[in-house]
Parts: sequence; C-alpha cells; structure tokens
Amino acid sequence: MQAAFASAASFSVGAALPLVVTAIAPDASLIPFVAGASLVFLALLGALAARAGGAGMAIGAVRVTFWGALAMGLTAGVGALFGAVA
Repeated sequence: MQAAFASAASFSVGAALPLVVTAIAPDASLIPFVAGASLVFLALLGALAARAGGAGMAIGAVRVTFWGALAMGLTAGVGALFGAVA
C-alpha cells in the first residue's frame, strides 16, 4: 500500500507541474513552454528520486530526462504520422 500511495503521489505531482505551466504560458508558444518545462521538471524529479534512493543525483536527472525526452519525441512522431499533432 505504501508503494502504491507513493507512486500515486509522485504521478500526481509530476502531472500537475506541466498543468501549471499551461495556465501561465502564452497561447502562441504553449507547446514549447510545456515541453521545456516538462523536461526541467523531469530532471528535478529524477534528481530527487536518485537522492532518495542513494544514487548520484546528476546521473538520475540525466537518465530520467533522456528517457522522458525520447518518449515525448516518439509520441510527437506518432502523432505527426497519424495527423494528430496540433
């Protein structure tokens, strides 16, 4: 139960951060603002998770940011392939 609650809390915080950016970013540059902020937040949360686990914070930040950027790029690519990108 503790792991489930920790996972739900971290997911909620991670999802809320880009939503805050959407509320304050200008409409004309919403996508770059959200993408950039999401990568920054991924780096911060990756570093925090690495510290909590006793690993190197820089390596944790880079690892989470890299895989997050890859996932964002693949998602955008598939969206473009199917014409679902704004």
